[in-house]
Amino acid sequence: MGAHVVTAEKLEAKPLKPLNVKSRLASTPKNTPKYSVIVRNKAGKEVVVADPNATRALVALMDMHAVNGGAACHWGGPAALAEVSSAIHSVMFSVSGREWYDAYNFVNDAGHTENGIYAIRANYGFDGLTFEDLKAFRSIKSKLTGHGESHLNPEGVLLSNGPLGSSIPQSQGLALADGLLKKDRATICILSDGAAMEGEAKEAFAAIPGLAHRGLLAPYVLVISDNDTKLSGRITKDSYSMQPTFESLHVLGWNVIKEEKGNDLQAVYLAFESALEAARKDPSKPVALWLKTVKGYGIKATEENSAGGHGFPLANADKMIDWINEIYSNNAPEEFVNWAKALRKTWEDKEAAKKAAPPAAAATGPKKTKIQEGLSKALIRAVQDNYPVFSVSADLAGSTGVAAFQKSYPDRALDIGIAESNMISTATGLSKLGLIPVVDTFAQFGVTKGLLPLTMTAISQAPVIALFSHCGFQDAADGASHQASTYFAAVSPIPHTTVISCSCADEAEAYLYQAIARIAADRELGKDGESVIFFLGRENYPVYWKEGSKYEWGKAQVLREGGDVSLITNGPLVGKALDACEKLKADGINATVINSPFVNHIDVATIGAAVKKTGGRLVTVEDHQVTCGFGAQLVQALVTAGYELKARTLGIPGEFGQSAYLADELYNKYGLGTDGFVKAAKSLL
Repeated sequence: MGAHVVTAEKLEAKPLKPLNVKSRLASTPKNTPKYSVIVRNKAGKEVVVADPNATRALVALMDMHAVNGGAACHWGGPAALAEVSSAIHSVMFSVSGREWYDAYNFVNDAGHTENGIYAIRANYGFDGLTFEDLKAFRSIKSKLTGHGESHLNPEGVLLSNGPLGSSIPQSQGLALADGLLKKDRATICILSDGAAMEGEAKEAFAAIPGLAHRGLLAPYVLVISDNDTKLSGRITKDSYSMQPTFESLHVLGWNVIKEEKGNDLQAVYLAFESALEAARKDPSKPVALWLKTVKGYGIKATEENSAGGHGFPLANADKMIDWINEIYSNNAPEEFVNWAKALRKTWEDKEAAKKAAPPAAAATGPKKTKIQEGLSKALIRAVQDNYPVFSVSADLAGSTGVAAFQKSYPDRALDIGIAESNMISTATGLSKLGLIPVVDTFAQFGVTKGLLPLTMTAISQAPVIALFSHCGFQDAADGASHQASTYFAAVSPIPHTTVISCSCADEAEAYLYQAIARIAADRELGKDGESVIFFLGRENYPVYWKEGSKYEWGKAQVLREGGDVSLITNGPLVGKALDACEKLKADGINATVINSPFVNHIDVATIGAAVKKTGGRLVTVEDHQVTCGFGAQLVQALVTAGYELKARTLGIPGEFGQSAYLADELYNKYGLGTDGFVKAAKSLL
């Protein structure tokens, strides 16, 4: 492409003036923290800061409430960052003469640490937060979501976070706006070493000092928490060392201040004070405060754990009192000890009730398991049958179900680190040279960070297989930033790509093995082959929905037959369609239930015939936005084929989700549960 030469007269414009967008962040707290300690600043004066041990204790206690509700949550990251969080908040909240948010932009890109921010702010009483509010953390009734979300909590969160590496470039925009508008405000961004592996972070590493050198940015401080730890283990051991990346920051134009004692409150306070002073003194040289921290700090077991106790390690409150005492070296505040005792008492009462209850009836029907189990079975069988399968992961193999395969064949696997785009692009290269690469991550990260690479695999005639788990509301507790709700819409239009929504382990195993075999057969014949993208949930489901099911490529499965209405779905909602069928039957309504796993290649023959028998009455339900989803693709395919329909399409109605303990809470909120099926079906009769 040749250079595009534009000739235009330079025009004069009025000074740049922003729209009148009033900050919705809560005001500066008027009180010092309820639990505090004293440090000395560079001038030798005493400064009151929030006690980092109180932050850790509150994180542990609020996490236990979430665990009791059925949600996962995080411990290791916020425990590592407790000291620097105390220092940052002390400085921000000590501003005088104006609100704290007029002096500072605060951005958290260590996405698994937002509960630590909630804890320290409740300690201050920020935005009226109380310790009682923390007990609802991650519940559907709380604005304290799994990751910080400004659409639900604009009083406490400036920029939504969660997907690692996505907030540092946004913070770059904040500093750029303040620079352009000559605003006297410093931007502070916290980044984990795991987040630094992402491509967006590395772009910002170059762009921030580059723009600052041009005089375009207001003062900027990047705080890096370096503990060589990610979700699945040690970064250096599993993937590659990040030390050269951090060491190169000064070459890129950063003023690097390194503090080896990242969990020493006094040392960290002085280091942050120096970083902020240097950034303000010379905005053309942003400061990177490189802290060596310990993930899971405060609890010996999590400090020594290879993943730093990334998630909250306690499955119940049995050891809750011990944890609080260990955090405080057996000198914990009575309030926290009593809180821990109450949690333990609740757990003991539940255990006693279980023992006193009559024995549960033996389960009938097929066993339940995670769909992920079928994926590893298929991969192992494919290697045993001599297919050149190679697994490339991005830190989530334990969650996506690939870990069992990787442990069985460690020489057939690589963890590329927290870098989804790089993962898929690496797989493209493997495919081009004759391997069958299989990539895996959460659906949200796969379709957002991986969309261009997935497109390029098709353009490069290098098919890959993608296993994207935790689709839709299945990642309930992590909130909107982790809930893929546009996943079908994102990838269904990519040419030479098949999209499959799995509903059970047997189905996943059958189709994954077939996908591998089909790619191999096509490549042997000199054909390009097609990429196959699998979506799946995270909960337990029956290993099959109909005994003796045949999983034929491209075919829908008729699970129940009736003459009144057709219920068609796939993935996590198949079981709810079957439950709705039984409810309708009790009301004298006979429904056909069809599982249609091939999302963008509709089995028109099977589905069309069934819908015709039910008088064109059709209900589609999906864990996805209604716009451009499975239902839209299905209806278009049927109408194009000449079928007359009276349809209802149920899905997420153009809104973001939020944290909830269980996916069912979100399904019910948006009318996607069993009762939603029933109501929609009856509306057609």
